[in-house]
Amino acid sequence: MIKNEFIKADSLFGVGESNDNFAKFFTGKSYLNMLVNDPAVDVGVGNVTFEPGCRNNWHIHRDGYQILLVTGGEGLYQEDGQTARHLFPGDVVVTHDGVKHWHGATPNSWFEHIAITAGTPEWLEPVADADYQVAAETISE
Repeated sequence: MIKNEFIKADSLFGVGESNDNFAKFFTGKSYLNMLVNDPAVDVGVGNVTFEPGCRNNWHIHRDGYQILLVTGGEGLYQEDGQTARHLFPGDVVVTHDGVKHWHGATPNSWFEHIAITAGTPEWLEPVADADYQVAAETISE
C-alpha cells in the first residue's frame, strides 16, 4: 500500500516541477519547487518531494550545511556509518559541513521536506539498492 499520496495534490508549498536538473543524482523520481533562489541570499530554500522509494545519492555539503524540515509523508535520512532515521512531518535534520549523507522516501510512502542549503553540494555515488533496503528494514512502516 502506498501511503501519503495526498502530497501530490495537497502540498503545503507546492510539489513543483519534475526535478530534471538533478535527476542524475537521484534514484527514482523527485520534484522541486524553489522557494528562495535569490543570488543576494547565501542559502537556497526548496521544497523537495520524493515518490515512494526515491532517494538522492550520497552527498556532502562543502563550506556550508543543510537543514531539512519534514512537511509530509515518511522518509529516511542516513549519515555515513550511522543507522538510518525514520522521518515524519515535524522532524528537523541538521547536516553539518562535510558530513556524507543521503535522504529520501520510504519504500511505501511519498515524502516531502523543505531543504535549506548553504555551500556547495558534492554529489557522490548512488545509495546501493541493498543498502537502501537495509535502511528501510531498520524502520517499522
